[in-house]
Amino acid sequence: MKMTLNRNPATRKRVHKMKGFLERLSAAALILFSMIFVIMPLSVSRRIGRMFGAAIYYIWGSRRRIAIENIRLSSLGSSVDASLTARKSLENLGESFAEIAKMSAGFGRKVMEDIRIEGIDNFLQANAEGRGIISITGHCGNWELMALACGLQIKSSSVVARRQNNVYIDAIVERMRTKYGNKVVYKKGALREIISVLWGNGSVGILMDQAVSKDEGYVVNFLGRPAWTSKMPALIARKTGAAVLPVFIRREAKGHVMMIMPRVRLSDADGEQAVIDDTVSFTAQIEEYVKKWPQEWLWIHKRWKRVGQDDKPVIHSSYEK
Repeated sequence: MKMTLNRNPATRKRVHKMKGFLERLSAAALILFSMIFVIMPLSVSRRIGRMFGAAIYYIWGSRRRIAIENIRLSSLGSSVDASLTARKSLENLGESFAEIAKMSAGFGRKVMEDIRIEGIDNFLQANAEGRGIISITGHCGNWELMALACGLQIKSSSVVARRQNNVYIDAIVERMRTKYGNKVVYKKGALREIISVLWGNGSVGILMDQAVSKDEGYVVNFLGRPAWTSKMPALIARKTGAAVLPVFIRREAKGHVMMIMPRVRLSDADGEQAVIDDTVSFTAQIEEYVKKWPQEWLWIHKRWKRVGQDDKPVIHSSYEK
């Protein structure tokens, strides 16, 4: 006998109301928790954030194990302490949350003052060409803060993101991301909007260090392991002629340094091979960051998921041999 519970309109309405109540409760809890960091001096907030991140490391066992396994199976596995690196990564995440809480509440002046920018000439030169800029990056350092700093100190940008499952938290996150003139482009149906921004000589930031589905990318070597990687930045760059700039942020003793790297030269190959070459080259930029500052990359996400035994990495014509 088939269950008919989900077909009952009254039941669906009660479930919907309960879901809405829980989402509002979660959003309220997030706001209240954020106030701990808002009311404290920045140095204290950062310290508490690091402690919060360390607590997550010890409490959230499933993600701790994912992070440690990711590190051990990567090309860095023999050169770093996997447990320590995983913990430091989560401490960075907690400290980043503290900084973003300050920014969201309007108390971020000191956070911004502590950001040093390197390579701004790379951005200005690309911007002067008038064909738009694609900023490629990953979940490195405080990536949310980097986007805010770009919008406030350099040029308003569009950032590509996915919506949060909780609609109320999604609204909170969107307000934070657009606080200094930036705009959020959501992944669903994003291609047309991204191209429009670039044709208007705008700037678009794309995180490209997460696994994608098979129809969205290629299998590319990343930190010694094959990983499904988005081909979207390469396709868009070739269609629009936009400059591709790797942009990263990392922690210093008293703040951050935002690094705008020289533009990545696109491949001279033709057709799909060019897109493959560019995707590999872009991925290599993120890989270099992680190799230098492994404790600032988000190891807890499943970067290498969906790769089967038959999914062999593509080979770049000149970068990989």
